[in-house]
Formats: sequence, structure tokens, C-alpha cells
Amino acid sequence: MIDKYKSEHLYEWMIEIRRKLHRHPELAFEEIETAKVLMGQLTKLGIPYDYAGPGHAVIGKLSGKNAAAPVVALRADMDALPGTENTNLPFASFIQGKMHACGHDAHMTMVLGAAALLKTSPPPCHVLFIFQPAEEKGGGARVVLESGALQSVSAIFGGHVTHHYGVGEIMVADGVITAQSDRFKIHVKGKGGHGARPHEATDAIVITGLLITALQTLVSREINPVYPAVVTIGTVHAGSAPNVIAEEAILEGSIRSTLPEVREHIHAGLRRMAKAIGELHNAKIDIDITQGYPPVVNTTRESQIAHRAAEKVVGRTGLMTLDHPSMGSEDFSYYLQKIPGCYVRFGARRHEHEYIPLHSPEFDINEEVLKVGAAFFDEVVRETVQDYLS
Repeated sequence: MIDKYKSEHLYEWMIEIRRKLHRHPELAFEEIETAKVLMGQLTKLGIPYDYAGPGHAVIGKLSGKNAAAPVVALRADMDALPGTENTNLPFASFIQGKMHACGHDAHMTMVLGAAALLKTSPPPCHVLFIFQPAEEKGGGARVVLESGALQSVSAIFGGHVTHHYGVGEIMVADGVITAQSDRFKIHVKGKGGHGARPHEATDAIVITGLLITALQTLVSREINPVYPAVVTIGTVHAGSAPNVIAEEAILEGSIRSTLPEVREHIHAGLRRMAKAIGELHNAKIDIDITQGYPPVVNTTRESQIAHRAAEKVVGRTGLMTLDHPSMGSEDFSYYLQKIPGCYVRFGARRHEHEYIPLHSPEFDINEEVLKVGAAFFDEVVRETVQDYLS
């Protein structure tokens, strides 16, 4: 790593901020105290910011002197997740039922670290530091875009910590990075009755069981195996007593896909199977599909810029490639529908430690990744200026 990124003072400052944020997690659109911490740190750095209040982003602004230079945006997400932390860390969540199980505390700290580096040695371009609300739920990226704050942005960069890679590794790839996500809700309406007289009823639970099994064939038997897709039934609610045949059942689930045609086929298949099974068992089945986040699709030029920046920070051996898109989803996709950019992954696992998935109550990071992320964001701004002005 380049010497300027090895500052212990900077590292200790980032650790302190990250742990403070980690202790006080806030859910989507509730990031009030989190925003106060970020604004306080930006003020200490001498970086002005805009903030429209709860539910909005904190956007720091570093002004450059070259009017021809691009405007570069760096994005971090602020929200935490519902859940009880089980890390036994001395700085574990103070808030019962909430925790930073997805590493957003690290993302905010990395962008603040980059802000400190860029303030110390300013690039010739304008830089926006976007601390966005509600990535986990609600699509906070759309709030930022609708505010008009990014109208002048030439390129945007973001990233996510992960245990898929070790500290000192950065994954950079062009094209599709994450899946499209959709959710669905199915309401099965049968006819209730006594458990001893099933012939007088239409059993919503039996119909639901058949529907669950049938829906699994949408991917296993109708989608080309080389095209990633997932259909998951996450919740089932039905029944009131052991001797009562359930009149209604409600199923909720999610769909993940990376190609529009696959997504459309699954949507159509859900409706087709629901209708057919309803007719088969003389039941009424309604289905509602809600569109989720689009896929994250990195643009080629900005991916090349990110690749060069990452190589400067972690070296060629630390550069990781993506064999296949993640089936997770991420609202950074909304930015990339409007602005060229690149979304990377930062290895956050100690090489000798076991893999722990994101959203786990045991999830934590090796804090050395904070150095890597801050260094990457600093370098990617400078690489973007050089590329755009060359």
C-alpha cells in the first residue's frame, strides 16, 4: 500500500468513528444520530455539507479549482438492520434489536477517511461524499437522485465489505454485479371447515403445499441453468387450530434474476401456476408482485478506472475478479441507471478466520479494511480526474 495510506493517526481516527457508529445503529430512514456524527466529522475536516433532515442524505462537498474536471461522487450507506448482535465485541450495539450486520458502519468510515485524505491533498475536481439513507429498505438512492443533488456528477463509485475475500483484496468487475430483486405475496382463499369433514372444505394448507413445491420448478425446470435465478418462499401463514381446516393462507417470497427475460418468465410462471392450482382445487389465488432493486451494472470506463485505483492500493495480487454475479441486491443500481460508475467489493475477513455471511448476528470486519477502503476511494477520485482530462 502507498505510504500515505499507512498513517496510524488516520487509522486510529477511523476505528474510533467506526466503533461509535457501530454502537448506535439506526434503521432505514431513521438515521438521525448517525447523520449528526457524520456532519460533526465533516465539520472537523472543514468540508461543507447539505442535509435536508431525517430521511435524507448527508452530502459533503469538496470544491476543486479546475472547471473542466469531472465531478466525482463517493457513496456510503447509513442504515443498519433489525436483529440482535451476537459478536461479543466491546463496542457491540447499544440498541436492542438493531445492529450493523451489513458493514454500513465501515462504508461510512471509509468515505470519511477518503474525505480526510482528499482534503489534505485536494484534487482539481469537485468531490461529493454521499452518506445515503435506507439502502436496506426503501431505496434511499432514489431519494438522493430525486433531490437533484447529483445532476452535475460525472462518475460515481461505491463499495461493500464482504467475507468472500480477505483483507487486502478488492473485487473489481465490469458489467452485471448483483441481481434484480422482486418480492411477491400470494393469498390462497379456500373454504374452512372441521378437520373431521375435509370433503366439506377446500383446504388452503394443502393447496399451499402444492404451490410451494410447484414454484420450485420455475427455476429448476424452466430456466436455462446457465442463467442465475432464485425463487424463495420466505414466510407462510395459515391455520388457527389443529382440528380446523384453514380457509386462507398467505405466502411471501422473493425472486432474484440477472436477465430481463428470465425475470419476465418467472413473473409469468408465478401467475400461471397460481391460476392453474387455484382452478385445480376450486380455490381463489391472488398474487401481487412488487418490483425491487434493479441489477447493479458497472460501466466499462469507470470499471477500468476502479481497477487501476485498486491495483495502486492492493497491488496486482490483491485484485479479485467476479466469476458470476451476486444474487444479492443493492440500490446503488439506481445511481448507475443515471450516472456512469463502478461498485466494488472490499475483502474484510481475516485470512485465518472462518467465513461469516452478511446479515448474520455474528458478522464483523477486520478493521484493517478501513485503510483499504479509504485508500481506494481516494485513488479512484484521482484516477477519474486523470482519465477524464487526458
